[in-house]
Amino acid sequence: MDILYLLIPLSAVLVLLILGVFGWALHRGQFEDIEREGERILQIDLLQVDTDQPASPGSPEQSPHRQSGQF
Repeated sequence: MDILYLLIPLSAVLVLLILGVFGWALHRGQFEDIEREGERILQIDLLQVDTDQPASPGSPEQSPHRQSGQF
């Protein structure tokens, strides 16, 4: 029964902390325009992230460790 004196205030502080973090994220614009980010990954983007990636999505380059017919 004594543990309730610890758990009830601790849970109330946790709820207030979660509401505070949610309010902060809402105020900072974290949830603005979430549809655009979901559609962005579906679009074909020609910008390269790394310079060592091939420019066209054609056939992948042959690995130097893999020879034809062997795995």
